Amino acid sequence: MALHILNGKEDVKKVDFTQFLSGLPARDYVFQNTPYKEQIKEASELLGNAKAVLIGAGAGLSTAAGLCYGGKRFTDHFQEFIEKYGSMYMTDMYSAGFYPFPTQEAKWGYWSKHAYLNRIEPNALPLYQCIYELIHEKPHFVLTTNVDHQFWKAGFSDENIFATQGDYGKIQCEKGCHPKTYDAVKIFLQMNQARKNCLIPSFMVPRCPVCGGNMAMHLRCDQYFVEDEHWNKAAARYGSFLKQHKKDRMVLLELGVGFNTPTIIRFPFEKMMRDNKSWSLIRLNLDEAMIPESFGKRAVGINADIAKSMNDILERNRNNDER
Repeated sequence: MALHILNGKEDVKKVDFTQFLSGLPARDYVFQNTPYKEQIKEASELLGNAKAVLIGAGAGLSTAAGLCYGGKRFTDHFQEFIEKYGSMYMTDMYSAGFYPFPTQEAKWGYWSKHAYLNRIEPNALPLYQCIYELIHEKPHFVLTTNVDHQFWKAGFSDENIFATQGDYGKIQCEKGCHPKTYDAVKIFLQMNQARKNCLIPSFMVPRCPVCGGNMAMHLRCDQYFVEDEHWNKAAARYGSFLKQHKKDRMVLLELGVGFNTPTIIRFPFEKMMRDNKSWSLIRLNLDEAMIPESFGKRAVGINADIAKSMNDILERNRNNDER
């Protein structure tokens, strides 16, 4: 099915994700009792026979890849912030970003370090490289809510990625006064080096070049999120990909998508499965890989560590290629 774009004008494209809601009753969800090795075999065969692959990637994928926002990784890198603002508020990297920082120097002191650790410093992580090796030779597209740029780093083309929720390497006007985002990698590097006592120097605080107001991370967290030209073109390419492969044997490879924001990937994928009988679903999730029972043999839900599952699927595919 084609992705519906509201308003036909090229400069006012909006993605209407609500059209994809499946209305699936909760009682249809089941944890499959197929043995793990058999699930790996089924997933491998589905991918091997696929004519195209649509990847849907959520936060669980990056967590499995090593970009953990809580626990020891958080306390090791953000101890000074925890001590300054309190452990009651500084519980993990994501939540800490929405602390009511008293100044812009404090806000960017935090976010510049967050962006450095999760977007700028890491190279392509092995799990993302595994995904690329597994599917890059087939027609493919990536729909992701992750903002850490890992798909680009792993080798996926910008033409094949739609990051719906933003990018930790970009900033925008805090009030979205104009539809443009700005590359902030260089200034985050500078902020990260200049920060003292959790603060950046005042002269480094970014200001909106149009209204002169505050800037914010390009992260969908309120009504001011900027859907710029690049975002809209990616949305259009996503729609074109779905339309182009509507009649093909498509595999929906869903990775680390839970129920925090299910209306962008999880529920839409289920709706697509109901509308396209030749499509299949592979759902990998550590805790929430339940599958609608009505999908039958067209769906595999692997409730295990995503990194292990992906590596096992890749290894099986390699062995099949050697035969």
